[in-house]
Amino acid sequence: MEWLVVVLDFIGMQILNVPAYLIGIITAIGLIALRRNAGQIVGGALKAALGFLILGAGATVVTGALDPLGTLILAVTGAQGVIPTNEVIAAVAQEQYGAQSAYVLVLGFLVMLALARFTPLKYIFLTGHHMVFMSVMLTVVLSVGLGSGLSWLTVVLGAVLLGVIMVVMPALAQPFMKKITGDDSIAIGHFGTLGYLAAGATGVAVGGKSKSTEEIKFPQGLKFLRDSMVATSLSMVLIYLVFTVWALIALPQSEAFEIFGVTDAGAFIMAGFAQALQFGVGVAIILYGVRTVLGELVPAFQGIAEKVVPGAKPALDIPLIFPYGANAVLIGFLSSFAGGLVALAVLASWLNPVFGLALILPGMVPHFFTGGGAGVFGNATGGRKGAVLGGFVNGLIITFLPAILLLVLGNLGFANSTFGDADFGWFGTVIGVSFLGGPLVGVIISLAVGAALVIGASIYQIKLVDGGWVPGAKRDARLAAEQADADAAKATSASSGTR
Repeated sequence: MEWLVVVLDFIGMQILNVPAYLIGIITAIGLIALRRNAGQIVGGALKAALGFLILGAGATVVTGALDPLGTLILAVTGAQGVIPTNEVIAAVAQEQYGAQSAYVLVLGFLVMLALARFTPLKYIFLTGHHMVFMSVMLTVVLSVGLGSGLSWLTVVLGAVLLGVIMVVMPALAQPFMKKITGDDSIAIGHFGTLGYLAAGATGVAVGGKSKSTEEIKFPQGLKFLRDSMVATSLSMVLIYLVFTVWALIALPQSEAFEIFGVTDAGAFIMAGFAQALQFGVGVAIILYGVRTVLGELVPAFQGIAEKVVPGAKPALDIPLIFPYGANAVLIGFLSSFAGGLVALAVLASWLNPVFGLALILPGMVPHFFTGGGAGVFGNATGGRKGAVLGGFVNGLIITFLPAILLLVLGNLGFANSTFGDADFGWFGTVIGVSFLGGPLVGVIISLAVGAALVIGASIYQIKLVDGGWVPGAKRDARLAAEQADADAAKATSASSGTR
């Protein structure tokens, strides 16, 4: 059976783990189902894959620009603790659980297809690296909870739970996605969804008459800020400038210069300036990659919807929605980071001394991607207030939940690292805690949780998503009425002036 492990490991790690390959394969399947010719199939699949590679290249540039900023902030503030990093804990876990997690990943993908085919949850999760992270987390939790002698049960139960979470979370976010994008053709496939839902709900609660972040009126001399690439780059320049100057004041020069690998103060400041501009470049690349992917994948998905999984929608990575609210992304990022700082203060002053929860330091990368997504969700339902407070709530969530998850993983044999995004936190904690009562209790509770999620999400899909529920509809109606009154007053004034 070793050959089967090798094959599954290759499929799981080398194909399903690479979003570009997965997107290309799915696009090709869709085009085949649409009976396109060989040239169209190959061209469409390659273009979709290249679009995702472009998106990934942009994300790499953004990450590379944010990492030094995170190091800089930690150095000048003197903060100590754990920075949640999905890649780190997944890499460590795969040394021991690599083969099992490969089985979980491949079989979980098949479970997802079956659920999409035979339930109302018609979503196909296509964010490959998040599939890998979730499969690893589930494998670790279940392996320790069940014991090494029940590896087959770990694989089966892990695959079921992975398939469940991959169709449930896109369904819960879909009403908000319909409002953001204006149609029902695409979904979010990213395990920060709890934070996005909280941001959207916060927008509904606080939005009132707040206008969209994308309607911010700039003075004539600041019109250039309407360009999202320029506005984003300038904001990062200011942030980097503050912390580079702070570092020169607060740190020994040798320690500060080591962050950027330079030897004098001028080069240190200009290195921060260059990283800020690189951040703007990365965001621009991401937006171009999103447009390229959608141009090929959405039409191809019609074939899958017709032939393989009728009515299926692709669930894609969070940068998918960034073009729908460029200002909201930046606002959400900064607000999420602020929320992370507040949550860290709460952990340090209360939850760590009393309950032993670890100090979770705010990482720039998770706060940018999940905070930016939360800003777009919050803006869609609550305008500027929704973007600000929605991002802030997301920052609280992705700080407190990893702290709780770390405690659970520590009890189960893992410590000093944890998964960062919101859905890893709540789902991993629920499954992990269920096994504290023993293997049999854990299996029963885990299956019950999976069944409850599918049933609850199916009801939600039928009654709310398919029923046309629009989050924040009352606010939209108020704003539309006010706009109509304003237009009528202008028309009356204009007609009076012509008499």
